[in-house]
Amino acid sequence: MSETLSPSQKPVGVDPDRPSIARIYDGFLGGNNYYEVDRVVMEKIRTAVPEAVDIARGNRGFHNRALRMLAAQTGIRQYLDCGSGLPTAENTHQIVQRIDKDHTVVYVDNDPVVLAHGRALLVENDFTHMVDADIFKPEAVLGNDDVRRHIDFSEPVALLHVGTMHHFEGDGAVDVMREYIDALAPGSYVVLSHFFDPEVPELTEIAKRIEQILVQGPLGAGRFRTRAEIEAMLPGLELVQPNATSEPGLAVCDEWWPDGPRLTPLSDSAKCVAGIVGVKR
Repeated sequence: MSETLSPSQKPVGVDPDRPSIARIYDGFLGGNNYYEVDRVVMEKIRTAVPEAVDIARGNRGFHNRALRMLAAQTGIRQYLDCGSGLPTAENTHQIVQRIDKDHTVVYVDNDPVVLAHGRALLVENDFTHMVDADIFKPEAVLGNDDVRRHIDFSEPVALLHVGTMHHFEGDGAVDVMREYIDALAPGSYVVLSHFFDPEVPELTEIAKRIEQILVQGPLGAGRFRTRAEIEAMLPGLELVQPNATSEPGLAVCDEWWPDGPRLTPLSDSAKCVAGIVGVKR
C-alpha cells in the first residue's frame, strides 16, 4: 500500500482528521495523496466489498472514453468539469487538449487539497483553470467570475458531473442538474456517472454495504440510486446510445462504449457504477 501523507504535508485549509472523498477516490486509483483517516475508510470499504476498487476504475474509464468521444466528434471546445477531484493520469484537459490544444477546461471543486494540487499542475496551461466553488450550488458555479471569464455559455459546453451527484444528499439532485442544464446552450453535452443500484438482489446487497459505510460513516454521503433516479437527473436531454446493443440511456460504466472486447467478466462491484451522456437540442 502507498505510504499515507503526514499532517505536516497538508496544504493550507486541509483537515487531516476528516476523511475526504477526493483523497479516498485517488487512493483507490493508486495514488498516495491521502491521510490515515482516509485509509481507515478505504479499508472498511475493502473489507466489506473486496472488489470495490473496480467502481473507481470503471468510473475513470467511462470519464476517459466519454471525453475522447466529445473532443473528437462533437466540435465542443469548452469543458466545465464539476467536482474534478485530485489530478490523476488522463485528466480532462490532458484528454481533450491532446485532440486540440486550444480546448478550454475549467475545473470546479472546493476541496482544499484538490485546489492546491490542481493549481500547481495547471500553472503553465493557459487554457485550463481551477475554480473554488461548491458544485452542489449551481448558481455559485454558473455565476462565478472566473467561470464566466473562461466559459461562454452562449456556445455549446461539455458539462461533467462524473462521480459527484451520489454525494448529494436529499431529494434535490434533479433540481441541481436541471439548473445546470437550463444554463447550457443547445448542442451542449452532459456527462454524468453515479453509484448504481441495479435492482438485482445480489448487486443491491453490495451497493447497500458500501452505501452504509459512506453514509453512516464520517463522510456522511454516498448514495446508490436506481436507473430511473439517475436518468431523471438529465431532464430534457436526448440520451446517447451507450454501446452497440443498448437503447439510449444509462449503462454500467465499463459497458459504455468499451475500447475492445471483454475477455474476463465484470466483477459484481463494477456493475454498481453507471454512466450516461445526454445532449441538449
